[in-house]
Amino acid sequence: MSDLLTQSFRFADPRDLADLKTFVTRAKAIDDGAIRLQAAGTVLAAYVCVLRPRILGESTPTILGLRTMGLAEPSAVDVTVPLAAVLDRLARAGENDADLPVPPSTVTESWAGVGAPRSGWELVDTVPDAELRQAAEAGIAEVAGIVPDKPGAMIVNNARAAVWGRGLEGRHGVPAGAAFAALALGFLGEGEQKLYRSGRWFRLSGSRGHVLARTGAGLL
Repeated sequence: MSDLLTQSFRFADPRDLADLKTFVTRAKAIDDGAIRLQAAGTVLAAYVCVLRPRILGESTPTILGLRTMGLAEPSAVDVTVPLAAVLDRLARAGENDADLPVPPSTVTESWAGVGAPRSGWELVDTVPDAELRQAAEAGIAEVAGIVPDKPGAMIVNNARAAVWGRGLEGRHGVPAGAAFAALALGFLGEGEQKLYRSGRWFRLSGSRGHVLARTGAGLL
């Protein structure tokens, strides 16, 4: 639930506002959906959904992108709002602005109601960025090869489920969709990502952000 007394987020560093704009722009290019803005004290967590099951019984994993930023003032806001509404406010921000007004229009998204674990993560591997980039690009090409020129929703969903639900070879079953999310959200560089696991959840963590992946078939 949102704290209606807080009307905006004030960032500790104005550069974080520019980083958030890049993150939201990339997320909107993937899925013109929503973003969850969850503040706890002086930390703001921004979640977006990259992949999710859309049909009952579908095996597409739930893949979320996460960026965290420091706030200048404590906040307890937790809202899910349209990406377009946030991007509109970010577009009006000046170079030295550090405030993000909270959009008044909230939306309901199933993925936003199922939070990833905050503790209990076990480091299981490190994965080179180059490997994730290669897996993502190969998957994108494979999906493009499966999907015809004018596909129906069922064909697209089946193709995405088959490709992005497949585990990365030798990487503990983390779905290939996590590599796609890391590439699409701009989280990959020339280094490596730490791979954590907690129950059905995986997390790829690097200096640019985090990818959360929940395995298992079915709608949230």
